[in-house]
Amino acid sequence: MPEQITRRDWLLAAIQRESGPITTGRAEQLLATTSWSCHRNTARKDLRALTRRGALRPVDTDGRRAYQTTITGEDVRP
Repeated sequence: MPEQITRRDWLLAAIQRESGPITTGRAEQLLATTSWSCHRNTARKDLRALTRRGALRPVDTDGRRAYQTTITGEDVRP
């Protein structure tokens, strides 16, 4: 049986393919290309959850919160 990917795992993989920090708006755009329903608040919560998981770290870009990956593709799920 194939393993199902979660929205957050998909988002993390998409962020790892991007160059530079990811804003909430960019995360929302990435998720909009999927079958998952996504709004800005969902993207924000997903970014925070990935930060708590240790996959992202917050950075300030032009006075705005953005996120950068801390890993390069390995699985960080507990």
